[in-house]
Amino acid sequence: MAFGRNSKPTYRKSVAVTAGDAIAELLKLYQLEGKFNETFVVANWEKIMGKTISSRTEKIFFKDKLMFLKLSSSPLKKDMMLSKQTIIDLINKEAGAKVVEDVVFL
Repeated sequence: MAFGRNSKPTYRKSVAVTAGDAIAELLKLYQLEGKFNETFVVANWEKIMGKTISSRTEKIFFKDKLMFLKLSSSPLKKDMMLSKQTIIDLINKEAGAKVVEDVVFL
């Protein structure tokens, strides 16, 4: 509220915003959406890909919309290479944004 000699008090407009919308707007404002989505994928890896793949995943990291996966199983790596586009689509669908453009298997 601002007061002056001849001014009327000013108030913020009362607009109801959900907490989720407020957080999404904040992430957008500070340009943190990408990092948030990447962290979401890492945190939910088991839910996205399943327990078997998750247990054989040693490391996940991102750089410029590339997802790098280090797997402990060579046969699994080969199978995942063959279904790379399906994995990308699954991840982006679960995150609700285009988080991954390509996957690199290490």
